[in-house]
Formats: sequence, structure tokens, C-alpha cells
Amino acid sequence: MTTTTDTQVRGGIGESVKRPDGIPKVTGNFAYASDLTAEGMLWGATLRSPFAHARLVRIDTAASLAIPGVHAVLTQDDVPGRKTFGQIVADQPVLVDGEARFWGEPVAVVAADDPETARIAVATIEVEWEELDPLVDMETALEQDEVFRYAPVRRGDQQASGSVVVEEYYEVGTQDQAPLGTEAGLAIPDGEGGIDLWVTSQWTHEDHDQIWRSLDLAPDQIRQHPTGIGGAFGAREDMSLHLHLCLLALRTGRPVKMVYNREESFPGHVHRHPARLWYRHEAESDGKLVRVEAKMILDGGAYTDTTPAVVANAVYFAVGPYNVDSVTVDGYGVRTNNPPTGAMRGFGVVQACYAAESQMDRLAAELGMDPLELRKRNAMTTGDAMPTTGQIIETSLPTVEVIDEVAAIPLPPPLDSDDPLHLPGGTGLTTTPQYVTRGIGYAVSIKNIAFSEAFDDFAEARVVLTPSGVEVHTAAVEVGQGMVTVLQQIARTALGIEQVAVVPADTSVIGSAGSTSASRQTQMTGGAVLEASRALRAVALERGGGDELNSEGVWRDGALAMSLEELCADGPLSEHTRFRHPPTVEPDENGQGDLHADFAVAAHRAVVDVDTELGLVRVVQVDTAQDVGMVLNPQSARGQIEGGILQGVGLAVMEELIVDQGIIRNASFTDYLLPTFLDAPDVEMVLLEEPSPWGPFGAKGIGEPPTISSTPAVAAAIRNATGLALNRVPIRPQDITGT
Repeated sequence: MTTTTDTQVRGGIGESVKRPDGIPKVTGNFAYASDLTAEGMLWGATLRSPFAHARLVRIDTAASLAIPGVHAVLTQDDVPGRKTFGQIVADQPVLVDGEARFWGEPVAVVAADDPETARIAVATIEVEWEELDPLVDMETALEQDEVFRYAPVRRGDQQASGSVVVEEYYEVGTQDQAPLGTEAGLAIPDGEGGIDLWVTSQWTHEDHDQIWRSLDLAPDQIRQHPTGIGGAFGAREDMSLHLHLCLLALRTGRPVKMVYNREESFPGHVHRHPARLWYRHEAESDGKLVRVEAKMILDGGAYTDTTPAVVANAVYFAVGPYNVDSVTVDGYGVRTNNPPTGAMRGFGVVQACYAAESQMDRLAAELGMDPLELRKRNAMTTGDAMPTTGQIIETSLPTVEVIDEVAAIPLPPPLDSDDPLHLPGGTGLTTTPQYVTRGIGYAVSIKNIAFSEAFDDFAEARVVLTPSGVEVHTAAVEVGQGMVTVLQQIARTALGIEQVAVVPADTSVIGSAGSTSASRQTQMTGGAVLEASRALRAVALERGGGDELNSEGVWRDGALAMSLEELCADGPLSEHTRFRHPPTVEPDENGQGDLHADFAVAAHRAVVDVDTELGLVRVVQVDTAQDVGMVLNPQSARGQIEGGILQGVGLAVMEELIVDQGIIRNASFTDYLLPTFLDAPDVEMVLLEEPSPWGPFGAKGIGEPPTISSTPAVAAAIRNATGLALNRVPIRPQDITGT
């Protein structure tokens, strides 16, 4: 009997299915973490360090505790278990341990009857500090050997050289994920020494593993539940208020809720690593790359967070999707007293791609060659070796195809309007058409999918058949990307049953689905759901003695043999699976090895209008061709790609945390500039479908490539319009005007 035959069913793969959370979200009825409540609930608040680096001389909580309505004031001394936490290295104190190492670091937490009383209590805590000199320069940190990770690559003849050489320094500013929902959560003690936690998170099981160690409880005494999240993009991969909520709830014996305001959200989560990069490309006169050298420094802030993995990604994708036999790369993640950094969409490849693609344009100019032709002459494809790690690409890698497809998309018409909405500066009415110059730029990227470097990457799912339909149980976190919809589509197609509901499962009832990051959930949890669904279908067909399964039951020879009610007469049918991607290995001392499970390429073309006198930029259009494996939901795919492009545009022209001596000076959405709908460019896209060998129905993750090469494409277009070098993003008006 065939157990993997999938059926056509309404709402299955390939359709633009409506999201089950769509209407609740647009009508305001969706429950985000900040909306949660419980009877008898207290409110938590946080005292934070006003310094980037300081010694805590004295702290006195007596006055705060004396305020009516205040139920607890906790410091590091009140942490019963491990005093530190961290995803890769547990080096971050739960609360300041005597020395504050970044601006906004939590010092103490308070629980009170209402938010206002909690804020007053925080302000009443008496603190004496001795301010210390902060370490804020990443190159100084490297000189002082403050290094979280050094990742080298040495491949090929290290003495190889080419006849044409370009080298340059580049810089990437600090970008914030800017989720619309701030960090929030609710902790409810169970009355038996344990606790239930609902909190903004991208990886419930990883958080859970850190939490029980610091609370000095058994793992089964803590249950972390997936909850509604208003955006993530990497900001929720590291913990924020999780432990503070649990400590306060356990101390008071009552539910405790915390919601960060926007100002404290900025230091309350990690950001994209700022970076300084030096590159040297050498090629022959025909454009063939001979050698690439790079030195990459990423500022990791005060604690490790995910910096080691981000540095690895930057290094291993430092060259881009191009063949070259001689490569030397040195990557460093350094410790400073700047704001914490960690995961953000693109995860290190954004910084590398900006510099590497800028180099390809410079090399093309030096050669007098079309920049797309240079890229195509060196483009990798299936069967080639990664230029950095030496890994042979065994999956689809249509690099030339994405370049050709994006180049074939029609360009927008020339600017012929004095409508301010069509001009740089917009409704500020600062620009007239005669001062506008149009530029066009291209960039290409390659990114890994899922976790790498021998990490045991897996996702669990349980698929249950009931008389009323199918339930998919998973701990995978929906952060707004549409994962729940895709999991429903996968289960419908595999089982032939339309009624499918995804049931978020807490850490006590199912194993990990891994992090909602690394463009992995569609392939990983989607793969688990597909595997479990096909196994469940086989069980149902065997029990029903038939050859087809649908929403009514098992059919044999065109007649209903057993209804769903009869199939489940003795209880629901259930199949549970743990899905893994192909194994990867740790790098050797030269950064060599099969480090990644899958890859995706994308190409972007940006069209910009620049007022060169005022330094104002309007991004008119950003087009893309992306390697997506197979499209499971066309509308969802388009939404992911358009959103990712806008984040790339933001980094290119406006988004940057202004950090002065370790202190964020623009910690608000008034001063941290974000693209709005008025800044959003038109987008045309081509989705290339060349199936992944292990993704469900051939799908590849699509979330990160849109952000990676859109930034250097916009930068290239501005260079094309201005003739300026522009070696830093975001590109500011003064970078264009020179004033």
C-alpha cells in the first residue's frame, strides 16, 4: 500500500489560503502577549542601569518595599539557582551582579498592584553607582582580545593573485528589528512551586532550558507556552523579561504581568550587529575571480548571546555565491559595552553581502565590465564547492537564473511627475524633478537554511485525527510569518482532510520544534508535520481497509468504508515524529567542512531617485528573483518577500540606532527612523521553483534572502546615481552631499 500519495484538497499546498489569525488581527481581537490577564494579577517593572559601564556600589530597596501596593522588589541576590543565562554561553546576569555592562541592563524588578505603583517603586529604589569607562570601539575591543569568537577560513593557494585588484573598508550601522509589539509576558504560579509562563519568544524550549536552571526547579515544574507575538525578526531569540516574571510570580504567589514600553524595549532585546569589514578581491582581466580576502569585526555588545553563530554565518558566506579557489577570511565577534546584539533577519550574511557585493561592483568598474556579466561569469551552481568552506553544493542553486530573471523584469517608467509623493523628500516639498538623478543597482546573495555546524537541529510534531478533523500539535512559534497557515496546508494535502487546526503546545506536552529563525520552520516543522501526516494516513487506511482518505473517512473502490467517527471510535488516532535535516559537521581549523544543510540564492535590482543637492533618496522599485524550492502559499510568499525587502531598504537609507558612548540616543519610533508605506517601493518578483530534496513538497525557507541583498542593491543604485563611493549603510543625506 502506498503511504506517501498526496491528494488534491481545498486549502492545500499551492493555494493562497486565508490565514486563521488574519481576521482576529485586523479587527483587534487577536490575543498578543501584552493582552493577557489573570485574576489577582500584579504588574512588574524594571530598574535599569543609566550607564553603559558602572560598578554597583550600593542598592537599597527598603523605601520601595514600604510603598502600599508593592509586593516584591528583587535583585540578583534573590535568584535561587544559576545567576546567569544565555543561549550559547550563560554569561549574562539575571540582574546586575555588581557591575552594569550595558546601558539599560536590568538591575532590579518590582511587582505591584498596578503599573503606576510599579513605576513609582522602581524610581524609589536607592542606587549608588561608580561610573566606569565603557569599551565602545570594536577595533579597540579586538586589540584588547575581548573576543567572543574568532572564525577563520583558509582555502586554496594562499599565494594566488590576480592581475586586477580592488580593496576597500566598509561599515554597517546598528539596525533594530523594530517589532511593533514590545516584550511582554504573564507568569502564573501553580500553587505547587511550579509556574506557567506565556511570553514573547521564538524558541520556547531553549528559553525553558535556561529558566529552570536559574529558578533552581525541576524542568517539569515550568511550562512555557507559545503566545501571540507582534513581530520578532530575531529580537525574541534571546530572553528578556522571562526570568524576571517567573521570579516575581514565585515570590508573590500571584500572577505577574510585564509589558515593556518602547524606550526600554530598545535595550531590552538584541539588535543587528554593527560591523566593520575590509575586503580585497583579485581577478584576471576576463573577470574570473582568483582570490578573496576579508577581515570582519562584528560588535557583540556586553554578552555572548548568539554572536558566535552570527560571526560564523558572516564568515562562511563572506564571498557570496561565486566560485573562487583562494580565500582567506578572518571573522571576529567582540565584547564591548554597547547595546546587546544577536539574531536579526539575515543573521550575519547581511553585513557580509553588503561588503562583498559592493566589491563586485567595484571590480566590474575596474574591469570595465557589466556588473551582471561579472557575477554570471563567477556564479556558483549545483555541484560547485562553497568558496569558503569547500562544501559541495548538492542541492539546487540557480544563481545565473535569478540574475537573468531579475534583469528581465521591466524597469519603471522615467520620473515625469512633480507630485511630491513621487519625489525624494516626499511631502516635505523639498525637491523638484530637475534636481533628481535616477540610479540602478544590483546585488546577489546566498544564505544557509536551518541550523549549521553539527547542531542537532530537529522539530517535533504530533498530528491527531479526531471525528471532527485533524489537529497539529507543535511548539513552533508563529511570529507573524504565516507558519500556522502553511502547516495546515501541508496536513490537508498529506491527509486529504480539509478540517485542520494547529494547536500550540507547551513545553510539558511536546518536544522542541526549534527556533522560529534561520528560515527553518517551513522546512523543519513543515517536514515534521508532513512526515507525521503521511504516517497517520497509512494507519487510517490500514484500519479502514481502504485506498483513499478524505474529510468523511476511508474509502474503498469509490465507496465509504469507514467514517471518521468509526475510525476514532476507540479514541483519536495520533502520530508523533521528530524530523531532522541532513547532518552537518563542525568546521575544521581552516573553516572547512559540510557545515550547512541547504542553501538559497536571490538577486535584487533597485531603482532609486536621488536629489544630489539635498542628499535625499526615494527608492522607486526593488525587484527580485528568488530561489524558493516550491511555493506552498503564493500570497504568503509574496508577503514575506515584500516585508523582507522593506527591512533591507530601511538598513540602506534610514534605520540606525545612534549609540553614543554605549548609550542609545534615539530609543523611540519618533527618532529611530522606519520605512512607512510612503517609503515602500514597488516590488516585482519571480519565484524560481527548483525543489529542495528534503523540504516538504520541495519547499525552501524564504524569510531571510529578501533582506540580505536588497540593502546592497539599493546602495549600488545610489552609487550609480551619484558616482560616490558610499562605503557605509545606512546612507545618510550628509554622505551624499558631503556636508
